[in-house]
Amino acid sequence: MNKKLKIAEIARQTNLSTSTVSRVLAGKANTSEKARVAVLACARDLGVMEGIAAGRLLLNNLLVFAPQRAFDERSDIFYYRVIQSINKALDPHEVRLRYCALEELDSDANEFLARMKSPETQAAILLGIDDPHIHDLAADLAIPCVLINCRDTRMRLPSIAPDHRTIGEFAARYLFEMGHREVVNVMCLRRYTMDLRLAGIKEAWLRQNLRFQSKRDLITVPSFSAREARQRVAEWLDVPAHKTPPTAFLVGGDFMAEGTVRALQERGLRVPQDVSVMSIDAFNLAAIQDVPLTAVHVPRDELGVEAVHLLQQRLIRPQATVGSLLLNGTLAVRESVRRIRPGPRRTAVEREGLYDV
Repeated sequence: MNKKLKIAEIARQTNLSTSTVSRVLAGKANTSEKARVAVLACARDLGVMEGIAAGRLLLNNLLVFAPQRAFDERSDIFYYRVIQSINKALDPHEVRLRYCALEELDSDANEFLARMKSPETQAAILLGIDDPHIHDLAADLAIPCVLINCRDTRMRLPSIAPDHRTIGEFAARYLFEMGHREVVNVMCLRRYTMDLRLAGIKEAWLRQNLRFQSKRDLITVPSFSAREARQRVAEWLDVPAHKTPPTAFLVGGDFMAEGTVRALQERGLRVPQDVSVMSIDAFNLAAIQDVPLTAVHVPRDELGVEAVHLLQQRLIRPQATVGSLLLNGTLAVRESVRRIRPGPRRTAVEREGLYDV
């Protein structure tokens, strides 16, 4: 049965015009909700949905739930940019995007249900919402829902997130491959995602037959700010037992890396001549104090785009197996990390040329 015959068959079974059926399958907004539901149900029964192009988004209203800080670039630039990427992914489609602020934990369940049960809500995205009760409610509703950078521990909702554990392991392994063995990690552990990164870092240590000791190898910071990182790293450096600094710092964010670099410079230590600094981020600050920052880019702009594609798959195949999509990071090699050669001597780093000009 070709495409025209299928549209005619759907029109016959639903008692709708072929033009209405075509508009629904094309994701157009000028159709009623009743017609949309009837056409999609019939299309699934006839197997039409399997052949629809992935680029068509079969809805006209999408609701995004996220913490309040996600809507302010100054409060959380990462989540703010994810929301912008959702907007960008929806540009080619006739989709109205609405927002609702929820707490990460202890979310307002009544507010969530009221928004989800609104006639306007055809699908939803939960960004950074960790409340398991909200996940249960979302799974029980007959509304397509995708999680971004959070997980449903009952495995009922599809999700997409950076592969935090592998990203942490990859970053630490890069420093080891560059010859570093004395590495201090500067991390903010406010969410389980950061715990996953730390677990990956520890895995990299284990693979090098090194014993990770938190008191020696980890500096925890309450937030991702440069000011707090600068203070914590300074306190660590000023401890008499740390008179000889490590060869490298692995830092869990660009602003934290800025604070780390400043703390080192205030003690007369140069980056990378004396100490290397590597970030897991590098979207916000490509260079600190004129030092280009080596980093592992954490997927950010890709999250919204892939979430929209994942949502489309749920619309086409609502009974398909639910899973998680983990996105890899990308290494950006710049100048803040130097190679350590085997032996007692350190590799010299000279900014001047080797010859007279």
